[in-house]
Amino acid sequence: MENWNNKQTKELFRVILNLKNITEAEEFFRDLLTKQEIIEFGKRWQAACLLSKKVSYSEIEKMTGLSSTTIARISKWLNKGMGGYKLAIARQSHYSPSLNKRGLSWHTKE
Repeated sequence: MENWNNKQTKELFRVILNLKNITEAEEFFRDLLTKQEIIEFGKRWQAACLLSKKVSYSEIEKMTGLSSTTIARISKWLNKGMGGYKLAIARQSHYSPSLNKRGLSWHTKE
């Protein structure tokens, strides 16, 4: 299997860091990924946020439609990964997420 941490992926991460706002991010990721991939990544992010709030797997399955296997994988990386999920969740203080019965809703402070 090819190493994910290589010259091409480092360049991709640099490009992502150069995006200036949500519109630029939406445009870039829509060109890079399929609609379904974007939706899937959004669901995975939602699951990570819900797991960090101690929401049960079954509730996350209902809210996101993700399988319990995917949720378990996200939980593994949240708790024993490289710390990326935890860092991103901690830094989202720029935004004010509210957890409701239907999932997360995001309201920017800008």
